[in-house]
Amino acid sequence: MFALSIRQRRRVLFSALVSDAVFPLAITGATGAVPHLTAQLPGADALGPWIVLAYNGLFAAALLLAGATADRLARTRFFAAGNIVVAATGLLSALAPNLVSLVALRAVAGVGAAMCAAGGASVILAVYPPEERRRVYGYSGAVLGSSLALGPVIAQALMAIGGWPLVFLAPGAVAALAALATLGLPGLRSSELCGNFDLAGALLFGMIVAAVVIALGLGFGGGVPWWWPAGLILLAALSIACLVHVERRASHPAIPLDLLRIPAYRAYALATGAFMGTLVVGLVVLPELGSADRIGPGETAVMLSLLTVPSSVLPLFAALLARRLARQLVAIGLFICAAIAVLLQVSRQPGVLLVAAGIVGLCLGLTEGVPDGQALKHVPSHRGGAGAALFSTTRMSLETFTLAAATGLITDLGPASGMAVAGALCLAAALIVQRDVPSNA
Repeated sequence: MFALSIRQRRRVLFSALVSDAVFPLAITGATGAVPHLTAQLPGADALGPWIVLAYNGLFAAALLLAGATADRLARTRFFAAGNIVVAATGLLSALAPNLVSLVALRAVAGVGAAMCAAGGASVILAVYPPEERRRVYGYSGAVLGSSLALGPVIAQALMAIGGWPLVFLAPGAVAALAALATLGLPGLRSSELCGNFDLAGALLFGMIVAAVVIALGLGFGGGVPWWWPAGLILLAALSIACLVHVERRASHPAIPLDLLRIPAYRAYALATGAFMGTLVVGLVVLPELGSADRIGPGETAVMLSLLTVPSSVLPLFAALLARRLARQLVAIGLFICAAIAVLLQVSRQPGVLLVAAGIVGLCLGLTEGVPDGQALKHVPSHRGGAGAALFSTTRMSLETFTLAAATGLITDLGPASGMAVAGALCLAAALIVQRDVPSNA
């Protein structure tokens, strides 16, 4: 743990929160801009989905390596470097001459985003003691929730003002601000970690995550031959076999399995993946259910607002509740989300959909950032980057898997079945939280 002045700690927190605001906007903005990009830039239309997949895949793949690297280098400098990469790729993406170069830049931006996420977490956990992390992640949850809720609106406004280039320039400018906020801060380099590093294990793990995330994205994105995602899954399977062999021989394995052996860390990682899976599935399913029951665009907008807006206004209140009721808050939220999924199997009236969106939105808002803060209390300060990276990788993998499985069922059984997938994951997560987390943790 590094001792900084109150002013320096506030600057650390400010820069991390500013950087956090970039991620949802970078994803939602690019997603909304894909039709404009494929229409205006030279290149095959099939490259359109890769504008999002390249970013998501490389972001997920680089997280663990970025976290372990951040813990071994000057944390503040590593975090600033990641934001500089995001800022530079944002500027270059706005000037991209064709889709091929844009996809390549988005892949690099994904690596930069992983450096930001892992580096920011490493810095935060290095300067804030465990008892203060719940409050810090309450702020983070509020920022991420607000960015997620407002991201699509901001992206559309940016395109209306200056076209698709602004969708890449704006997140880049925010990242540049985060980098500037670190000027003059100590580097925060730790001497507690061994110099040996399992690079082969980290690269194999990243390859596995990237292959699975991109394969699932292609699988439910459509428009590509079946053997593309199948080949990626085969690559992931082969990489897993190699990873097992490498990790057995490594004196310091890249994957911090000792953290996964902590029941509370493991349970809260599953819980946050279930919540995010419910959110992304709900954003897809609820409008489809509404259109089937002739809900108009205005009511659909209200429904989606009920689902997302609480995550921007409730996380700080949730952090206060979590002081004494963290496990209960998370478990009850998961049980309620599971119950709403059951309700939507039997009733899809407009009023029911609005109430369901509101209740799920409240559950998400009242738990935003809570599992993160509770899980990362168990991570030593000198391993904050690796611990946060593994947590984020677990969440992203579960979120992507849930959406992929839900989309597959929706195609065959209708939109309500998608919520059944998210509800089943929430129920499983709730039972595991109840079993593995102490009542006061």
